[in-house]
Amino acid sequence: MIDETRRLSREIRDHGRRVDALRPAFSRLLATEGWLPDEFARPDTTSGMGGGIGQYALYRDEGGELCLFSLVVPAGSSTPVHDHLAWGLVGVYRGSQLDTTYARLDDASDETKATLKISSQQTVNAGDFYTLLPPDGDIHYVKTVSEGSSVSIHLLANDTGCVMRHKYDPDAGTVAAFRSSYSNVRCDGAKAR
Repeated sequence: MIDETRRLSREIRDHGRRVDALRPAFSRLLATEGWLPDEFARPDTTSGMGGGIGQYALYRDEGGELCLFSLVVPAGSSTPVHDHLAWGLVGVYRGSQLDTTYARLDDASDETKATLKISSQQTVNAGDFYTLLPPDGDIHYVKTVSEGSSVSIHLLANDTGCVMRHKYDPDAGTVAAFRSSYSNVRCDGAKAR
């Protein structure tokens, strides 16, 4: 998956076309059982994201321009409403998630406030995936709706766990700086951006 992403990144400059070209390889990754070690598919009760959510780095490039990680969300738990600030693919490897995506209605001139409305909701089951092409569809949260934890795989064009992103409270209309971090590696040195 990483080699294919690097090859297509050299060959295809347009993010939308590149993500479309990555769809077959990402689909195969989600359909292949047994490649994800158990330690990257379990909840993390010490996670900074709360709710037992574990985020495990599987690959991070040196330049902070590509990462592959698993996100484990226990049954009934949900992520905060957040953004990614990168193009990529997100798919469910195990379980099911309800993905709620928001549209931003304000002009983003005040970095501490945001007016959001729900733009779509979809249930994403094992093997299903969707694309991220910011700014459209980049603000969302996921909730596990399966009986057991859901495990999703993320291929994104930044070091998602280590970059400063945004956490939103749609009811209060607020935005806060947010770093999700990883459960298995630290964000330090050149990796922390």
